[in-house]
Amino acid sequence: MGFLLSVIDNTKYISRIGRRQVPAPTRGELRGRVTAGDAAPATWTFFSNHAHVLFCLAADPSMVLRDVAAQVGITERAVQRIVADLEAAGVLTRLREGRRNRYKVDPRVSLRHPVEAHRNIGDLLALVLGGTA
Repeated sequence: MGFLLSVIDNTKYISRIGRRQVPAPTRGELRGRVTAGDAAPATWTFFSNHAHVLFCLAADPSMVLRDVAAQVGITERAVQRIVADLEAAGVLTRLREGRRNRYKVDPRVSLRHPVEAHRNIGDLLALVLGGTA
């Protein structure tokens, strides 16, 4: 462990898993911050994980939750909780087809926050996915 800490400032270090060459984290990443000069992706997005799951299932209603989790970048269990939230809010309906689930989005449901409550799910999906929901 001390070895890894001593070479963290080098341009490359060897990880203990698989002995792969991995770029060393920048000082900003070590502190949990990304500076403007770093090429790392942003640490926040304009949409929540609930919206990202909704976008995935609206684009492909038969998508497996494991694939949704991989695409959104969260755990499968987190996706299951989000789908349960969306079902409870009336945004999604789960339809059982054999051993798989298919999801139907109700585009008429209003967005939840007072700032965007004048819009509905269909407007949001049309904006992000294109076309009409």
